[in-house]
Amino acid sequence: MFREYCLSLPGTTEDLKWGDNLCFMIEEKIYVIASLDTGSLTLKCNPEEFEELTARDGIRQAWHMAKGQWIGLEHFDVMPVRELKERVAGSREMVLHKLPKKTQEKYK
Repeated sequence: MFREYCLSLPGTTEDLKWGDNLCFMIEEKIYVIASLDTGSLTLKCNPEEFEELTARDGIRQAWHMAKGQWIGLEHFDVMPVRELKERVAGSREMVLHKLPKKTQEKYK
């Protein structure tokens, strides 16, 4: 279900990287990393929400990612499905927003 949701977002592609990590990308830029080994997730977050999110059980600063901008969820059910979907879509939007305007236009 999670994989299908990510792939339903316009322009999303997937690729295995670093062994067992399924990465969901837009224009080759990662917006979600799902560990097939541990079931953990890494996604971009609004820096203004970082402290609030990492104060929750099962959510931490994502390893090897920009501090204050990426969170790591220990497993899928750390947050309700609806919130997880909203945060995945938000992560995609934040990554897309960093791309050139012409590229962004393709996905509006």
